[in-house]
Amino acid sequence: MRILVVNVNTTTSITESIGIQAAEAASPGTEIVPLTPEFGAESVEGNYESYLAAVSVMEAVRAYPQPFDAVIQAGYGEHGREGLQELLDVPVVDITEAAASTAQFLGHRYSVVTTLDRTVPLIEDRLRLAGLLDRCASVRASGLPVLALEEDAEAAVKAIVEQAARAVEDDKAEVICLGCGGMAGLAERVTERTGVPVVDGVAAAVTIAESLVRLGLSTSKVRTYAAPRPKTVKNWPPRWV
Repeated sequence: MRILVVNVNTTTSITESIGIQAAEAASPGTEIVPLTPEFGAESVEGNYESYLAAVSVMEAVRAYPQPFDAVIQAGYGEHGREGLQELLDVPVVDITEAAASTAQFLGHRYSVVTTLDRTVPLIEDRLRLAGLLDRCASVRASGLPVLALEEDAEAAVKAIVEQAARAVEDDKAEVICLGCGGMAGLAERVTERTGVPVVDGVAAAVTIAESLVRLGLSTSKVRTYAAPRPKTVKNWPPRWV
């Protein structure tokens, strides 16, 4: 089984971290292929960058030359999953939905701890669209930009743990979801300090993608995610891609 795990930003060190986390969660015999988009922002922290990432992720997958069995979109709260589902005949799993759906097996209500406050509405909207918001106790921001997760790991863990603890104590969350692909690998440390289950979206997405492949299931093509109709697309790709 080969699974593509696509970072939504162009920072290769984050792609590497995501790839390591995905490989650790994968079963023997599953090959994890981390991909970095050719264009886009170094971190995705708003709507413009998210829509740009959606296009770049789809193009990265379209350009991959070898067969693959599933795709993971490794950005929390980002746009584009629906487009991938139209383009592909293999399962597509988004880490936002993977984390939240997994959390619902572990407790009555879950909270998401993410990066900047400006990303909170994006995550809430994606959870609402996926039908997963009803059991979300809160989406909390650590106040750290995405790239700060690498620059000062200890400060990042401290800020994430603080918000996770407040979610448990104040919002009555019973499970925490790590709300950023760049947080891959932090689940165990947050669990140690909060005492509740912590779901890493990358790891959850890998196990879900593997299960779908083994079950022989993929996206329905009869209506919403039918393949794009053949038509002329002008001036694409643009010269700068």
